Order: sequence, then structure tokens, then C-alpha cells
Amino acid sequence: MVKQTAGHERLGDFAPEFARLNDDVLFGEVWSREDKLSLKNRSMITVTALVSKGIADSSLKSHLMTAKKNGITKEEMAEILTHVAFYAGWPNAWAAFNMAKEVYADDENLKEEHGGFFGQGEENTAFSKYFIGKSYLKPLTDFKETSLFIANVTFEPGCRNNWHIHHSSKGGGQILICVDGEGWYQEEGKEAQSLKPGDVVTIPANVKHWHGAKSQNWFSHLAIEVPGENTSNEWCEPVTDEEYSKLGK
Repeated sequence: MVKQTAGHERLGDFAPEFARLNDDVLFGEVWSREDKLSLKNRSMITVTALVSKGIADSSLKSHLMTAKKNGITKEEMAEILTHVAFYAGWPNAWAAFNMAKEVYADDENLKEEHGGFFGQGEENTAFSKYFIGKSYLKPLTDFKETSLFIANVTFEPGCRNNWHIHHSSKGGGQILICVDGEGWYQEEGKEAQSLKPGDVVTIPANVKHWHGAKSQNWFSHLAIEVPGENTSNEWCEPVTDEEYSKLGK
């Protein structure tokens, strides 16, 4: 979390204790508890609470901007406010919609991009039969010029590749470096591993596994093919909806 300073800047001299509670406790300790509740969910709850109380001032706009930064898309925000309208009141929702349109105005003419620092790349149509959902590929090295192939692979929410094996008689395997969003990695016979930016997964050769996005998150990782001898990839069965749904969100 970015350290909040609004309380100290506006009320530091007049009400220093309120400023401390606002900046250090509410926007510090409470909002930083991502292990209890994600930032996206905290934004959703906060916007709902403010709209329900009929608050449509700068505080709502600030939290709408934070919600956008925390990953709530324009479509999701529209659905949140539509749902809340039936419980919080139609006029309250109208006021919130007018403010939300301003916050998400920049999205109207922009294609939503994912992939983190390296970019989303093009739809991975060549291997689409081995994926459930859409994936995108951004090659970062040319295999013809170097023996080390690296690509940024991006998965839309719910997308995952089939179980597969990187065969090799010596060396080989793959390394994943997570760069954006949240995803899953699982080896056969083991529990699935939750992945976030900064996580690194070393996949040994000849081990059956799969990886992909979580159900409500885009996910990107660098895929690094480890050089080896007699290497080949074997694509196996898909990860079923039943298997995948057991992992949660």
C-alpha cells in the first residue's frame, strides 16, 4: 500500500490524533491486511458502503479511483452500482454513476491492456487447442538467434493450459517468473500453488503440470525454456472445470 498522508496534510495541526488514525490505522493497518481481504474486495465494500449512505462527494470519487487502481473494471463497477441501486436507493446510484463515468472516462477509447511491464502481445491462436480460454503471447527472444527462448504469456481470467510435460533426457524443463495478476501452478499429485508477481516456479523436466490464471484475475508470467537434450513437449488432457473450481478464486 502507498502510505496515506491526506489526514496529516489537511488536519495534522487541527486534529493530529484523527489524522493519525486516518492515515496510519484506516489506510495503513486496515487496508494493508491483504491476507484477510484483497484490495479489490475492500474497494468493492467501501464503494458500496459510501453509496448506501448517500455519500457522493470527493471521498466517493477518491474511492472510485482507488477501486479502478485495485482492478475493478468499468464493466464490474457498472454491475456493482446496478446491484447496489436496488438496496441503497435509485437516486444514490444515479449520483454514483455520474461520478464513476468521470473516473472511468479514460477507458472509453482505450483497449484494456494486461501483461505487466512486458505487454500483452498477440492472441496465442497457434496453441489455442491446448488452452481453456484465451491466452496471449509476447516473445522476448528469438529462438533462431539464441538457444534460450523467453516469452511473456498472459491468461485471461479462468484461462489455463492443459496438463503437459516438458520431456528431456538431460537438462530441460521450464522456469516461470510471475509478472502480473494472480494465477495457479500445479504438479501432478501435489496441491496447486497460488502465484503472484515476483513468484518464481522451477518446473523440472518430465513432470506433468499445468498453469494459468485464477478465475477472476488476469495473469502473466515469463516462460523460460531451459535448454536440454532430446527435448519435446507432450500435451495431455485439459484441466476440468470441476478440478479448477475446487481451487477457489
